[in-house]
Amino acid sequence: MPVPRRFDRRPPERDSTRINDRIRVPEVRLVGEDGKQIGVIKTSEALAYAQERDLDLVEVAAEARPPVCRVLDYSKYKYEQEQKQKAARKHQQQINIREIKFRPKIAQNDYDTKKGHVRRFLTGKDKVKVTIMFRGREVTHPERGVALLNKLAEELVDVGTVEQSPLQDGRNMTMMLGPSKAVLAGELDGDTPAAAGDAPAVKPDAGSQSNGPAVTPDAAQSDAPAVETEAGAQGDAGSNGHHNGDEPTAPSPASSDATA
Repeated sequence: MPVPRRFDRRPPERDSTRINDRIRVPEVRLVGEDGKQIGVIKTSEALAYAQERDLDLVEVAAEARPPVCRVLDYSKYKYEQEQKQKAARKHQQQINIREIKFRPKIAQNDYDTKKGHVRRFLTGKDKVKVTIMFRGREVTHPERGVALLNKLAEELVDVGTVEQSPLQDGRNMTMMLGPSKAVLAGELDGDTPAAAGDAPAVKPDAGSQSNGPAVTPDAAQSDAPAVETEAGAQGDAGSNGHHNGDEPTAPSPASSDATA
């Protein structure tokens, strides 16, 4: 049996701005199409004033006494208001809250991995809620959780700031980290700040390149004698080959002349 379709019985959202005939107050403070104040007049006269100019009478300040109405093109006015709202939303920064959970006895490898996640979230301009989960008798040693959270905050001080100090709630201890001013200003991104675990991976490469001459002499010393030996062997072999090739031929005519 098909499921009956449910209709949304709520009325559609209606524009709350009162214009033209929807303005029911007896008199209004009228502002002309050029922005100049005309004064307090009856609503019927203000409406006739707007209709003569083929414009709309729009209530722009309903809280005033009497309400302030302006003569303008309402469709154009509404379009400009929507564009201003879009521009305002475009400049707003939406910050999400991520959560990373630690254990007080976390291994170093797991700690480094989760610290990398926290760094990635902070450089992405998100807030991070760091939670320490205690189990069993671990809850009797909250100082371990505080030490772990403080260590994490110190190692990420370049990309994050502590917005909420470590606070214990039952078996959990939480700390809130927010992006630093450098991250919010765009000076740092996900690739710029080098993580502590990545720095040693870069330095050995630079060291190996700078210390290349210190390493290559071993190979050069091991290869140089082989090259020199080969060159000498080739030179000796060439010279010996040359003399050996001449010795069988040259002496034979000399010996034949000597005998002759």
